[in-house]
Amino acid sequence: MSTFWSRVGWVGIAVMGATALSRVALARGESLNALWLITAAVCVYLIAYRFYSAWIAANVLAIDATRATPAERLNNGRDYVPTNRWVVFGHHFAAIAGPGPLVGPTLAAQFGYLPGTLWILIGAVLGGAVQDMVTLFLSTRRNGRSLGQMARDEIGAIGGTAALIGTFLIMIILIAVLGLVVVNAMKHSPWGTSTVAATIPIAMLVGVYMRYIRPGRVLEASLLGVILLLAAVVLGGWVDHHPLLAAWFDHEGLPLAFSVIAYGFAAAVLPVWLLLAPRDYLSTYMKLGTVLMLAIAILWLRPEIHMPAITPFIDGSGPIFGGKLFPFVFITIACGAISGFHALIASGTTPKLISSEADIRMIGYGAMLLESFVAIMAMIAATVLEPGVYFAINSPAGVVGKEALDAVNTISRWGYQVSVEQMQQLASAMGESTLFARTGGAPSLAVGMASILGTVFGKHLLALWYHFAIMFEAIFILTTLDAGTRVGRFMLQDILGHLHPKLGETSYMPSVILTSALVVAGWGYFLYIGVIDPNGGVNILWPLFGIANQMLAAIALSVATGVLIKSGKVTKAWVTGLPLLWLLAITSTAAYQKLLSEDIRVGFFAAANDLAKKLSSGLLPPEKAAVAPQLIFNQQLDAWLTLFFVVMLWVVVLDMVRMSWRYFSHQTIRPSSEVDYVASTLA
Repeated sequence: MSTFWSRVGWVGIAVMGATALSRVALARGESLNALWLITAAVCVYLIAYRFYSAWIAANVLAIDATRATPAERLNNGRDYVPTNRWVVFGHHFAAIAGPGPLVGPTLAAQFGYLPGTLWILIGAVLGGAVQDMVTLFLSTRRNGRSLGQMARDEIGAIGGTAALIGTFLIMIILIAVLGLVVVNAMKHSPWGTSTVAATIPIAMLVGVYMRYIRPGRVLEASLLGVILLLAAVVLGGWVDHHPLLAAWFDHEGLPLAFSVIAYGFAAAVLPVWLLLAPRDYLSTYMKLGTVLMLAIAILWLRPEIHMPAITPFIDGSGPIFGGKLFPFVFITIACGAISGFHALIASGTTPKLISSEADIRMIGYGAMLLESFVAIMAMIAATVLEPGVYFAINSPAGVVGKEALDAVNTISRWGYQVSVEQMQQLASAMGESTLFARTGGAPSLAVGMASILGTVFGKHLLALWYHFAIMFEAIFILTTLDAGTRVGRFMLQDILGHLHPKLGETSYMPSVILTSALVVAGWGYFLYIGVIDPNGGVNILWPLFGIANQMLAAIALSVATGVLIKSGKVTKAWVTGLPLLWLLAITSTAAYQKLLSEDIRVGFFAAANDLAKKLSSGLLPPEKAAVAPQLIFNQQLDAWLTLFFVVMLWVVVLDMVRMSWRYFSHQTIRPSSEVDYVASTLA
């Protein structure tokens, strides 16, 4: 009888989800309630987790809960540490949930709410969550080896070397964009900057509390940390109004960038229990609590989506970034649907912490679905804004004009009405001096979140909600930045270990310091590039971020597909093979356009050549002419990096195809690097 009612319940969820999806997809010229998006997403996630992920775990991966994990067998108290499953889930979710699910959907909303929403749901269920779970499983079975190591061990020397170098350089770009979004969000915001700064000592206090003061008291430490985080938000408002303290935390982009660089180095060097794990764990509470609160507010308020389902900007003329709907909606959404960065975390810190293979499904597949839900929340928060307000906040001054009147006139000509008075009132309500040209996606997302939360929980506290949202976004991103820097350290140690074995030891302190410094210097340079860009850095770095991120996902899926084939699971390799084919199509197309397009808003070389001509003709204002040589170099560098990344991707894919051909033709291939079975002794 219970089985019958269970089936009835799941049929009901399927019907509800299908109804909601059809309503979202077919609404045209009429208002759409945000509740339809929430309903569709929740139903899709429930069905995918209950059935699809369970089938993959049991029939494709054959997860074994009795098998000892690397955290148990190689426990060294620093990098390999068996950890409570909920703490690992918190760390993993905090590490993977960076700017992508927040900023990507917000920027992609320039195409309308429909394209991004559909890709977030379909991409996460069939691609992103599958990649995360399979990569986590493969790395756990191989002593927590990195993605590049697994490519070399399982596919071949050529593909493995390309994967090692490609993934490391892509990681550098990804972390730089994380830092850029944080810097843009905290720029000239004493409230946000002081609050984010306070989270660091709070995390270290919680780490010491759980390790030495009250070992094992996870709930106590969590409550202490959450209370202190909320206090930091409230005290940030006091700092903002204190003349002396406000000056301490009111900075331009460059000082903030250097602070973020210093933090990244510290997070990579310090023991994982002291800063990384507790900070990520606390951040997860803040992230989940905020997302839940936002979901409750949407359910209560049932706001209307004001952005059209599809805008005229699908033709590539959008003001926020150039490029047509295909392939750039997929590139822009990035982590909200599928992210190669997740594969680095799933083959970096997480497999060294997980204590049971039984947790792989929840942590790998479940955390990605949760991140996808965050992306849906971000899409709603962006699209409940009036389109005119949305474009006024996100459009660069170089596109709409530096003066407020010029900006509103330009946006109004597009058919989206907005006024200077409306924007001034909104900025005043949010506690900001202006909201024009606050590019990067984070400020407009914070405005949308504050509008929803303020309407339900207190509209007179809009400034508090806005800065709470800024803090939420910065915490979201910094936890990915610190985990990414640490993973980058592991990757570089893998590479340098071939030159000198001692450099490959993750616990050898001189190697830790050297590799951490090199990784931070790499992404710090690209962060600097973004900060000095007059257009806010988004136009230069976000397309490169999106392309590199999706290419990295394709590399991870290539490795996973190759391992499944050589393991004799050919009939099930489509699980990773189909998402791989799709990513190859969108990344190769995007790379082709970014390299060869003559549109200066799309092509890197075209933009560099156009700026060089204006500079030589004396057509640039003095302030832009001063940084023009650097911007020209940056555009050209982005182009060559894009070419390098796409070459590395195809080298890995073709090497995987070569290995698969040898398998099918019964020729010799590399043996599996999976470690032998050892029974777990953990309770």
